[in-house]
Formats: sequence, C-alpha cells, structure tokens
Amino acid sequence: MTGGGGKPQNIFKLNRGDDPKEVLNWRLWFAVLSFGIMGAARGIDEGLISGTLSKTHFTHKLGLDKMGDVELANVKGNISAMVQIGSVGGAGLAFLLCDRIGRLWATRQLCLIWILGVVIFLTNDGRLGQVYAGRFIAGLGIGQTTVVAPVYLSEIAPKSVRGLCTCAFSGSVYIGIMLAYFSSWGSSLHIPKGTSNQWVVPTTIHVMFAGIIFILSFFNYESPRYLIKCGKDDLATNNLARVRGLSVDDALVIKEISDIHNQLQEEKEATLGQGWLGILKEMFFMPNNFYRIYLGMFSQLLSQWSGAQSITIYAPEFFALLGTEGQNEKLFATAIFGVVKFVAAIMCALFLVDVIGRKRSLGIGIGLQTLSMAYIASFLTAIPQLEKGQEFTSSQKHASTGAIVMIYISGFGWAMGWNSIQYLLNAEIYPLRIRAISSSLVMCFHFVNQYGNSRAVPNMLLEKSHGGLGPAGTFWLFTAITLIGGVWAWLFIPETAGRSLEGMDRLFTLRWWQIGRFGETDANEQVIAQEKWENDKKNVKVSQAQVENKV
Repeated sequence: MTGGGGKPQNIFKLNRGDDPKEVLNWRLWFAVLSFGIMGAARGIDEGLISGTLSKTHFTHKLGLDKMGDVELANVKGNISAMVQIGSVGGAGLAFLLCDRIGRLWATRQLCLIWILGVVIFLTNDGRLGQVYAGRFIAGLGIGQTTVVAPVYLSEIAPKSVRGLCTCAFSGSVYIGIMLAYFSSWGSSLHIPKGTSNQWVVPTTIHVMFAGIIFILSFFNYESPRYLIKCGKDDLATNNLARVRGLSVDDALVIKEISDIHNQLQEEKEATLGQGWLGILKEMFFMPNNFYRIYLGMFSQLLSQWSGAQSITIYAPEFFALLGTEGQNEKLFATAIFGVVKFVAAIMCALFLVDVIGRKRSLGIGIGLQTLSMAYIASFLTAIPQLEKGQEFTSSQKHASTGAIVMIYISGFGWAMGWNSIQYLLNAEIYPLRIRAISSSLVMCFHFVNQYGNSRAVPNMLLEKSHGGLGPAGTFWLFTAITLIGGVWAWLFIPETAGRSLEGMDRLFTLRWWQIGRFGETDANEQVIAQEKWENDKKNVKVSQAQVENKV
C-alpha cells in the first residue's frame, strides 16, 4: 500500500504487512528502550509524591503535621502539582529545542534539568519554598519527555509497529509508578521511621533514571525526519537505513525518504514560505490540521479529568477512603496498583493498539474505567465514612473489598485506554512541518489540566461543609466525565493503526463530523483508488512499449 492503512497484523509475525522482517531489528528495539523509558519520569514522580507526603520526617520538617485540614489540603495540592506547572513550560520548551538542536540533544539537556530540580528538592532542609522550586525545575525537564520521546519514537518506528513503539513510552510510566510505589513501601518497612532516608532514598530513583537516559542517548541515531527538515539528506538516509536494518539503496528506504520529502514540500508550498506566520496558519486555518489539534486537546481534557490520574497520585488516600487501614497496608495496596497498571500497559502495547486498533482498545479501557468509577461512587454514597475505631459490618466489608478491586480495574482500564492513546495520537497524527509545535502545544494543555486536577482533588475530597464535593461527589464527577469521554471518542477519533505518518492526511479529508466514524473507510478507499490508478498507468506504459516493439 502507498502510505495507507490496513488491518493491523499479529505482533509476533516478524514480517508485518509490507514491512520486511529486517525492520524489526536490534537497533530499533534499542531506540525504543532508550526513549521509551523516558515515560518513567512522570511515573516516578506521580508514584513517589504521595508516599513522600506521608513520611513522618518530611511532614514534620515542613510543619505539615501542625496544619489544619483545609491548609494541609492546599499545601499538599501545591506540592503535588508544582511538577505539573513546571511541565507546562517544559512541554513548550521541548518544541523549540526539538526543532533547534534535534531530538537527541533535547533529550540530554532535559535529563540535566530534571536532575538539577530533584537535587534542589532533596536539599530543602524544611524550606517549603525550596520544595516548590525544586519540583518546578524538575517539571521543566519531566514535561519535555512527553514531547521528545513520543515524537522521536513515532518518527523512527515502522508503520506496522508504531503503536507498539510509541506505547513503550506510556507503558514506562507504569514502570516508574511501580518502582516508586514499591520503593515507598520498602522504605516504610526497612528504613527507621522518622529519618530523612525514608523519603530521600526513594526519591533518588529520579537521578538514576535521568542518568541512564542521558547515557543511552549517545548510542542512538538522530531522527531521519528531523534531519531532512534540516536539509541533511545524506545523513537522514544513512540513519534511516541503519534503523531499518537495510542498505541505503533499498527500495523501502528510498520510498520512505521520498515520502518524507514530498510531504515536507507540500507543506512548504501550502504555507508559501511564510515562516512562523505560515506555521500558525497551517495549524489553525487549515481545517484538517485544526481538527487534529482539536483531537489532541480534547483527548487531554477528557482523559485528565476522568479521575484515573488522581488515583495514581493520591492512591494511599483513596485506599484509605475504601477501608484500607495502616500505613504499610495502604502502601502495599498502592504498590500492587502499580503492578496492575504496568501489566495493563504491556498488554495494550503488545496485543491491542497494533492488533485490534487504537479505537477499540480505547473503548474497552473507557468501559472498564466507567464501570469501576460508578461502583466506587455508589459505595461511597451508600456507606458512610468510618470514624476512628469503627469497623465495617460483614456486608459493608464485602462491598469495601469490591470497591478496592474496582480501583485496580480503573487502573487497568486507564492504562489500556486513555493513557496509551493520549500520547500515541499526539505523536502520530500531525504533519512533519508542525509535528513538534503541535505536540508541544497539546502537551502544555495536558499539564495545565493535570495541574488543575492534582491541585483540585485534595479540596474536592473535603466535605461540603469545607467547600468540597466529598468523596462520593468526586467519584460521581469522574464517572460522568469518563462516560462523556467514551461517547466523544467514538464520534470523533479516527482509527490510525497500520498507517504511515505520511499517509495520515487521508484520514482528515472528510467533514469534521464524519472523520471519527468514516475517516478510516474513506482513507482506505483513497489508497485503493490510487493503487488502481498507478496500476492502470503502469499497464498503459507496458501496452505502449509492446506496440512500439511490434512496430
């Protein structure tokens, strides 16, 4: 097929569709490992901060243990959300650096900023302002990972396994979460209570991952698509040939380079070389591109407010709401939650996004998430919160166990649904000329929403008398938003599996209200029509040659 789509293939077949088996080689998987693990940056922070805020030494040093409920909710919200504020700037900065210094050097500098912020946070010595500053600076580095890694992975991956390669990033979020949860649990068991090491030792995971990613970046190749954009065609061809495991004169390499050139040339002609003004016009005044940005924005809005991200950040508190008692028990339940999410992300990457397609995977995930959120909301509505010293009745205990199971199911649904798709869509649907800036814009919006959500949840959980929604009201809100997100996704998101980056334009030629339901069918019809036209043209040439030979 000429840049078109097709039915996703079984991921265990080495020869996938019209991609030769050589494209699935060790250089590709090494690049996927090197850039995929950048997803752990967010996961580590989300998994650690709840445990850090519960450590005796940390709360005593900062005076959190002397605060009232409302003040404590505000401070905890600020500490948790400060990384998201920094990440807004980081996501915007990533666009400038990705297109100015390349994907590899952008990776190296974000690792250094990330480490600097963590070091400032670790050395706070009870200064709340330094805690905020350190987490903000760390966010500047962490926020860049959500642009740099998915864009790089989507640009070097063969179209048949692009979903798998890009989902390595979203899957690594759960590696980070899982390691963070278990390190918090382990430190509570094996490090003396009341010492700084209880929260300092787990936090050093940040530095370890940033250092590993920094070193691995020196053993990878720059994105061929970025190099072509910079006019370095020979180097781009060499890098693409290496990553594909083919020679520079192989037909697949030549065709892919040609497709990239053609798309870039079409984009330049469309904007008439108007520089920044042309890029902005291309983003917001070309209907098919504006629709893609709309998809990116709304997927972030609906996914971030569906509640699953809040459960990740404040997992111990949510388990406590459902009847899990004791600090170690809450941290253990939280650690298992990390394992469940990690397994779901792996299943999604291996068996769903490139096998049953992005849209079906998202639908299944949203369905599970809606069911679990509705059960938890019903439980919290029907059963009042326990006062200290009270216990559930037998029937209430069974219902409580069911609610805890539903927390795990919600994590499973989130990992295989919104969390994978929000990064995958944002990495693959934009044209090359505006890919980095569009991805950065959407990820800025991602972190704005994540900041708002992280900052709001502690206050939302407060009782209505204190200005909150209460636990039950909070989960009913999450249920409603998740359900709305499922309907919106079915109506507006097209299926992108099995389609080359340069072939994405075919999905967006219909009217905006038709793209989600009919875009894939229309794109495939365009591919068939083009192939028929090329075959007819080839047959005419053969016929003419035969006539000339007879003459």
